[in-house]
Amino acid sequence: MIRIVKAGSAALERFNARPAFPEEAEKAAAAVLAEIRRDGDRAVRKYAAKFEGWKGGGLRVEARIEDLEKKIDAKTRRAVLEAHRAVKRFAKASLRKNWSIRTPGGGKSGEFFTPMDRVGVYVPGGTAPLASTSIHTVTLAKTAGVAEIAACTPGGKTGEVDPVLLYALLVAGATEIYRVGGIQAIGMMAFGTKTCRKVRKIAGPGNAYVTAAKRQVYGYVAIDQVAGPSEIAILADGTVPAAWVAADLLSQAEHGSGWERSLCVCTGEQYAKEVKAETLRQAKTLPRRAMVERVMDAGGILIAVADGIEKGLEAVNRFAPEHFEIMTRNAEAATKGVKHAGAVFAGAWTPESAGDFIAGPSHVLPTGGAAAMFNGLSPEDFRLRHSFTAFSKKDLERTREAIETFARVEGLAAHGRAASIRFSE
Repeated sequence: MIRIVKAGSAALERFNARPAFPEEAEKAAAAVLAEIRRDGDRAVRKYAAKFEGWKGGGLRVEARIEDLEKKIDAKTRRAVLEAHRAVKRFAKASLRKNWSIRTPGGGKSGEFFTPMDRVGVYVPGGTAPLASTSIHTVTLAKTAGVAEIAACTPGGKTGEVDPVLLYALLVAGATEIYRVGGIQAIGMMAFGTKTCRKVRKIAGPGNAYVTAAKRQVYGYVAIDQVAGPSEIAILADGTVPAAWVAADLLSQAEHGSGWERSLCVCTGEQYAKEVKAETLRQAKTLPRRAMVERVMDAGGILIAVADGIEKGLEAVNRFAPEHFEIMTRNAEAATKGVKHAGAVFAGAWTPESAGDFIAGPSHVLPTGGAAAMFNGLSPEDFRLRHSFTAFSKKDLERTREAIETFARVEGLAAHGRAASIRFSE
């Protein structure tokens, strides 16, 4: 169920080649999205009933923080508020500032940033109510200054959204909440219906079907990234107990869709065997054992042996994981060798779950190898960047010849005249 292979082997390369968009998910998404685009709410309700067991009623959820607080214990409320503060603090610190430079002729050039006016956020809730995702998405949009934040999450057979998830959405700043999940949620937000107006951008993680749907609506709306089934890679040199490494490997496998990937790269074969044995032992003790075993049966947990830290880093960079734990001596120094990873966790006392819940950076990260191309979610994903230029007369005089030359080369006479006419008598 769990194999040990050599770093650089064909077996590891096959493990790396996981599809970001499985074919069955692509086909399903295309069919459902086409119907939603044509039929709007009627199609949304149809597929909410088919895939989620929706029994009718309104798609929009009306909820108030005061009412939800009565249903949630104090410890849970404190955890949600603590996570919100940490994510908001990190998001505020990461916001880019407007800037400008002087042009040679005394004018200005630079960039300024404005929030999007309306965005959509997807929060998974099928196999588990991911209240933390509410914080790690909506908080960023709110911090960026977005006025309208529509959130979609599955209502399931009861049609009821988990109260903790609802509470987290409202604390984070959602202005609309819909009990719709899966492909149908993405279609509703992307195309717009009578119930939910079209958004400008859709952000948030989801299963393979949600991820495929997001890719297919790109162009109708913007999307944040490829954020599908969870992944983790761990580089371990034997200085951290094997039990800790095993627990971290299983933390992502327990999401249980079957497409998750957990890779451990060890610098010693004996240690690799210890990690394998401990992973198998711990898997039997988990409440979601069946889901973990589903991932293991699909070959989703692999252990590789590398000749040293440098080779280990090379193996993980080729995998380009969503989460990358460096469990080695001098872990922070090893981060200099990281090229492709959504989020990095350095040192024995930094389990990936700290990032999932409370550390501060968003846990919405690229998967399926997309960490080689995309960044993790940030408040900048919810802002528009505008360049600006304010030339002086002297600036235009200085650059006039170059403007007119480019216009002549490209056969665009009006472009050249737009500069020259300002100097004609």
